[in-house]
Amino acid sequence: MAIDPYAGCNLDIPSDLCTLETCCLAQSNFLYLPNYGANLFFTIFFAVFIVPQLGLGIFYKTWGFMAGMGIGLVLEVVGYGARIMIHNNPFNGDGFLIYLITLTIAPVFISAAIYLCLTRTVVLYGQSNSRLSPRTIAIGFMTSDFLSLLLQAIGGAIADTADNHQDSKKGIDIMIAGLFLQALSLAAFLVVVADFALCCRRGTLDENPAKKQARGRMLFKVFLASLMLATVVVLIRSIFRVAELWGGFNGSLWNDETDFLVLDGAMLAIATICLTAFHPGLAFGDQWHAANWSFKSKKTVSEVAYKEDRELSSL
Repeated sequence: MAIDPYAGCNLDIPSDLCTLETCCLAQSNFLYLPNYGANLFFTIFFAVFIVPQLGLGIFYKTWGFMAGMGIGLVLEVVGYGARIMIHNNPFNGDGFLIYLITLTIAPVFISAAIYLCLTRTVVLYGQSNSRLSPRTIAIGFMTSDFLSLLLQAIGGAIADTADNHQDSKKGIDIMIAGLFLQALSLAAFLVVVADFALCCRRGTLDENPAKKQARGRMLFKVFLASLMLATVVVLIRSIFRVAELWGGFNGSLWNDETDFLVLDGAMLAIATICLTAFHPGLAFGDQWHAANWSFKSKKTVSEVAYKEDRELSSL
């Protein structure tokens, strides 16, 4: 049975002292009571997927990918757990702050895992086919991710702890900036991927027998498709969160739980399935480590080879 969010409002009671018996839902951060069953489902769903991510990451030694996915999934579990806390007490300020920050920043770490997959894919196909080196791709997108993470976390904290509408609006605007940067990064990532795919069609692929064999496996091709699907759904989620926060905490999107569960929870669930069922360790095999590169500015052998390949391809 739906609860009238404006029934029983009592502005004389501070929100942190409110209960559903003494105040109305409109005095909380939502105009609805989060659905217990749906939020419990996502809490369990993301928790379950932590196990295979850790297992596959340790088995294949895909440490960076495992860290990104692991942190992202833990944050999803904490965030949906916080929504259950809000269901039990919609005036729980700590629960709301935990929910707001964790579910906002969790996809940043999942995006980082996706970016790492592209850098290894570039090496596997041949770095001469990419306009950017793996190191540049990683540093560029991860720097953007870090700034996005910082803006979203700071904005969320300001919005939740604000004492007036002006400060709350300022926090929301900072969060929107962070989410917009994240969406922009994912869109740019898809452009880089499309350009790389086009260059691979026109250019010369790395003829190393082991790399050629890895690229030819059906599992690897399905992995690439699942990676793109994961990127698209995370982008959809980011665009939704921008639109959701654009209307503020009193907006229609913010107060529609169905939209949130579908365009946030379900989108991240699809990405999680894609990045677990078609784990890069399974898809790359031993080529995940063979396609390694360095963050160091000092040129490695692979980076020198990359430069030479680019020079030869331009002749």
